Amino acid sequence: MSDRRLPQGWREAELGSVGACFRGRGGTRADEQADGLPCIRYGDLYTHHDCIVRSFCSAISPTRAFAYTALQSGDIVFAGSGETPEEIGRATAYCDSSKAYAGGDTIIFRPGPGLVSRFVGYAVNSVAANRYKSKMGQGSSVFHISSEHLSRLPLRFPSLPEEQHCVADVLQTVDEAIEQTEALIAKTQQIKAGLMHDLFTRGVTPNGQLRPAREEAPKLYKESPLGWIPKEWEVLELGEMLKRFGGYLQTGPFGSQLHAHEYQSEGVPVVMPQDIDGGSIETHQIARITETRASELPRHRMRPGDIVIARRGDLSRAAAITGAEDGWVCGTGCFLLRLGQSKLLPEFASYIYRQPFVQRQIEGRAVGTTMPSLNNSVMSELWFPFCQKEEQRRVVDRLEAAGSQQRSLVGESSVLQQIKTGLMHDLLTGRVRVPVPELREVAI
Repeated sequence: MSDRRLPQGWREAELGSVGACFRGRGGTRADEQADGLPCIRYGDLYTHHDCIVRSFCSAISPTRAFAYTALQSGDIVFAGSGETPEEIGRATAYCDSSKAYAGGDTIIFRPGPGLVSRFVGYAVNSVAANRYKSKMGQGSSVFHISSEHLSRLPLRFPSLPEEQHCVADVLQTVDEAIEQTEALIAKTQQIKAGLMHDLFTRGVTPNGQLRPAREEAPKLYKESPLGWIPKEWEVLELGEMLKRFGGYLQTGPFGSQLHAHEYQSEGVPVVMPQDIDGGSIETHQIARITETRASELPRHRMRPGDIVIARRGDLSRAAAITGAEDGWVCGTGCFLLRLGQSKLLPEFASYIYRQPFVQRQIEGRAVGTTMPSLNNSVMSELWFPFCQKEEQRRVVDRLEAAGSQQRSLVGESSVLQQIKTGLMHDLLTGRVRVPVPELREVAI
């Protein structure tokens, strides 16, 4: 990009001309020590670190530190390898002064004078920088990028360090808001997990309260194939329940019934295992078929009150079908569970299926290793607990309230991520300038 298109007071230079790029070195996982010296491994850049280091997830034995690259405050650590070209070269800025190290398969950029590492940490993760790195990635199953390639990465930056600081301050403020929101999400997940355990072992009385724990009131509980449950509850095998109440379990159409070339971007949605997430169905990448083709698969079309369950891959995926999914098709790799006149509410059954006491029954009985799958026989032998529908509704309502709070926080996090993306585009290109006191004084 030519200097004419740069904002006034900004520069563009190759990374290697404004600092030094060199490869990190390190040992193996055998060097890990829980209370050791903090270390950034290349894999941590994809799972833990963002644009700026805030905490560490790896540590090494002090006796093995000599085999690693010692970091200096201000260093930028890049991942030298990745699984896709799009993610190659993820980077983070280390801005602390404490001892820390980088492991093997990393590349270190040590900024020269006039560069603010926090700003660089955001700039080398921008859309433009990622586009450059993806073009430089080499390999097939695993992609690599060299320090030579990274040294030629174009970097745009304000000439005044003060402006770089101001840009980084804005982006870091958004990052902190995202971090706080994600901490709240994690906390609500923990609370919900504890609530689910209590609700499905103690139930909810008509006054909306949990029953006393069994240790406090043993007479309120009885033993069952699933352990201790409230006396009013029952346990049945799924197959026996469906037989009694006229329901059935149906596998999705196999490849011979529904071919991949029939899928299109518009039409009737076809639910696959990957579309089932957190008890609901995600539609942003869902496959579709024509209404004509869907009408030829009547037994696979879902209706409110059904449950769709993944029968391969992540076997804990299940969702109750609502009016919004009426007429959709249960796709390959899924079960369609129709409860008939069962005593189970579909929402309750969906929650039940995802509980540890059902998932433990599945463990060891799934077929396959790399892609575990279930069959009708295993499903029919699963024990399901249930209670009166009024109590089921009380349990579901409590869980839905907790889920609503969690979804609200996830929505907030998504909005903040979008704000950050927009700000990075505007602020890291100079399209929008951040007011700097020194700049205002110069203008006067």
